[in-house]
Amino acid sequence: MWGKWIGCRVPVASRQRFGSGQRAWAAIGDAEGLVGQVGGWDGESGHARIMGLWSGSESYGRFMRERHDEVFALTGQEGSFTAVETAAGESVLDLAGETADLPGALAGAELLRVADCRVLPGRAEHFLAVQRRVWGPGMAAAGGMRAGVVIRLGPDRYLVTTLWSSRAAHDRYRTEHFPALHAHAGLPEDLRSTTGHLIPLERDWSVVADVAAGAGTG
Repeated sequence: MWGKWIGCRVPVASRQRFGSGQRAWAAIGDAEGLVGQVGGWDGESGHARIMGLWSGSESYGRFMRERHDEVFALTGQEGSFTAVETAAGESVLDLAGETADLPGALAGAELLRVADCRVLPGRAEHFLAVQRRVWGPGMAAAGGMRAGVVIRLGPDRYLVTTLWSSRAAHDRYRTEHFPALHAHAGLPEDLRSTTGHLIPLERDWSVVADVAAGAGTG
C-alpha cells in the first residue's frame, strides 16, 4: 500500500472555498487502485490535512500523471492556500483495530491521528518492532481504534496513522492507556523528534472508491 500526506496552509478567509473544492475530489472515486482519502482541519495548527491511501506506488503514480492536474483544476482550489507540503511513501506495517479492513475504517472514522516520527539512525527496526508489539495492541485494546497503518516517508521518517471512531474514544485512550504504553515503549531510544496531528474528519472530504469501477478503495 502507498500513502500520501498533504498539508495546506489555508487563510481563514479562504477556508470555505478550500473546503468546497475538497469535496470535488470525490471525482477520483473511480481511480484504479484508490484505497481511500480523508481529511480535515488540524486542531493544533489549523492547517488542512489530507491522507490518501493507494494499493501501491504504480496506481498512485498513474493517477498523478493522468488525472491529478485535471481534477485539481476543476476543484477551484488554486489560490485558496498559501503553502502546501506533500510526502508519499510505502506502508510498512498494518495496525489491527475494530474494523476488518482499511476501507471500512476510513468510511466510519471520525478522527485521524498522525504521529510524524523522525527515527534515530540505526533504530528503525526497533521502532517498528515497538509499533508492532506495544503500540498496535495497546491502541486496539483501548477501544475505538478502527485501524491504522505505518507509512515510511524516508529512511528516518515514519507516519503512524490511526483512525478512531470518535474524539471521545481517543481522549479515553490518551487518559487511560497512553501513559503506560509510553513508559513501556522507550521512545527516547528510537526517536529524534515526533510531531502529533489530531484531525477531526470532514465527512464531505472523504473519497470512497467506486469498487464496481475496479478501484482499490476510497
